[in-house]
Amino acid sequence: MAGEKARIVIFGGTGYLGKFMVRASVSSGHPTYAYVRPVSPDSGASKLDLLKEFEKMGVTIIQGELSEQGKLVSTMKEVDVVISALAVPQHLDQLKIIDAIKEAGNITRFVPSEYGNEVERVRGLPPFQLLLDNKKTIRRATQAAGIPYTFVSANSLTAYFVEYLLHPSENRQQVSIYGTGEAKAVLNYEEDVAAYTVKSAVDSRTLNHVLIVRPPKNVVSQLDLVSSWEHKTGRKMKRTHISEQDLINMSQSLPFPENIPPAILHNIFVAGAQVSFQLGENDLEASKLYPDYKYTTVDDYLNLCVIDPPKPKLAAFA
Repeated sequence: MAGEKARIVIFGGTGYLGKFMVRASVSSGHPTYAYVRPVSPDSGASKLDLLKEFEKMGVTIIQGELSEQGKLVSTMKEVDVVISALAVPQHLDQLKIIDAIKEAGNITRFVPSEYGNEVERVRGLPPFQLLLDNKKTIRRATQAAGIPYTFVSANSLTAYFVEYLLHPSENRQQVSIYGTGEAKAVLNYEEDVAAYTVKSAVDSRTLNHVLIVRPPKNVVSQLDLVSSWEHKTGRKMKRTHISEQDLINMSQSLPFPENIPPAILHNIFVAGAQVSFQLGENDLEASKLYPDYKYTTVDDYLNLCVIDPPKPKLAAFA
């Protein structure tokens, strides 16, 4: 593909993170395709508006279901790179994408939907571990099929978790602290996760490797976030602590899928799983691999929230 841009198809392109992937692909000059569920009378206005935006950007929209194997294969034959941003409930449906990639035989890189914890190096409470195991299932299937891949471990999403933890859009005076609030997490801005993903999908250095997004300025604790927010707004927030045992109990007693959020909160903000392992010489960390890309730090994002509080648009948790 030397001398020309790779053609990229994105699955889940109208989803919370997927729309950033589409925009990043277009911004990087790649001929971009979005494979989306067929538009129906039940399709919301936000999805229709997003599809119109994509069309204006020059994105090729392909409407189809993941069960349409023939359409999947014909789509693969039109592109070089496949990026999936399918939501958590659809993770195992990526097995159908893998089958189509195998049949097409021309894909130079597959990036399955992960963008969270590095699943090979952390563990969680059972409800969360199930999600991590599903991601590992897709990794093993990709490798078994001999498909060139890049796995992206993006840890947590800045805009999502700042809204979830601090509620800047609602100007709240109270905040929940999980555990002691001292455990470190990694928060990466959604646009940056998408940009790093697109870059890595066409980078020979990341072929058959894991890209870990852990910029040093984005490693923060809940207490760091709250203190910074109080300083920037000049307002003190009342802290309510939710203990580690409370989160464990909720993960055990709540029905599925309500038991997943407390298990995720425990893993990220109590166990500190995202920074529970050191990065070695053989690890590929995004901000080091792409030093010329200026990522948005957590502090940068909080400054933006002070100037223009975001509208809450939280996706399904996880």
